[in-house]
Amino acid sequence: MDILAILGDASRAAIGPEAAIYALAAIGLNMHFGYTGLLNFGQVGFMLVGAYGVAVAVTTFSAPLWAGVLIGALALLLGIPTLRLRADYLAITTIAAGEILRYAYRSNFASPVTGGVYGLTRFADPIYAINPIPAGRYGFGQLSFSERSLWIMVISWSLVALACVLMFLLIRSPWGRVIRSVREEEDAARSLGKNVFVYRLQSLVLGGVLGAVGGMLLAAYSQAVQPDAYNPAVTFYLYTLLILGGAGRILGPVVGSVIFWFVVVCADSLLRQAIGSGLIPASLISPTEVGAVRFALVGAGLMFLMIYRPQGILGDRREMLLGDR
Repeated sequence: MDILAILGDASRAAIGPEAAIYALAAIGLNMHFGYTGLLNFGQVGFMLVGAYGVAVAVTTFSAPLWAGVLIGALALLLGIPTLRLRADYLAITTIAAGEILRYAYRSNFASPVTGGVYGLTRFADPIYAINPIPAGRYGFGQLSFSERSLWIMVISWSLVALACVLMFLLIRSPWGRVIRSVREEEDAARSLGKNVFVYRLQSLVLGGVLGAVGGMLLAAYSQAVQPDAYNPAVTFYLYTLLILGGAGRILGPVVGSVIFWFVVVCADSLLRQAIGSGLIPASLISPTEVGAVRFALVGAGLMFLMIYRPQGILGDRREMLLGDR
């Protein structure tokens, strides 16, 4: 097996566009779950509306790209009716809302606008038209990117950095202290005269917009949107990397995304090379089963991590113990 190729593939995925895009969406989820205590299982719904906002505006209505961005920002309307729900009820409602949106976008009556089950393609040309990076590949060896991927990486990681700075400033402000008090004990915050609904709404708007922007970037990177690509599994991936890095930590989603994509692609490449070289008999694991097996391995690794470090890599165990009290 070519270990250098395996590590190269994994490293390229860890710093690539998808890792940055998922980190951005997870920063929004961290605002909901890590800081406000909103158990939102519908973050993928925000990503779906953001992605289709750009795609529909450009392809169906021939509107400029910035109009699609504004339409995508309307994803925040997705969760407003659910804010008065708590805990399990909020989780069930948000995951249902995300699924309702997915089926609505893939339905026959919406197909003239959304493309139905086939989705939409070739709508992100305005983004690549302003790419200042000359054509070619950049990097070295396995760790190289095309000018298109590198351009999306620059945009995505820049937005991740801005989002982290914004979170750092907000959470350490008086507004952030109220948000954390809502997470710990919203009845106590309400007794002090704080309008809990308004603060939860503000948190939902901020995290939802970040999720929508993540969806826009994912659509621009792939130059295609298809409803079934935005299924509940995407939200669970976001929770996985958020818990891996540490919920309620500024850099938790970023570190979690980098590690998550490194491990997933490393496991995938390792399994495929092991099958190709005969180390793993094809009768035991076929190439079509690699995707499922790699996630089983990643899940097992995450399980052991949660046993020994349940607060995540960057989490503070002292805070978790205080929260249990």
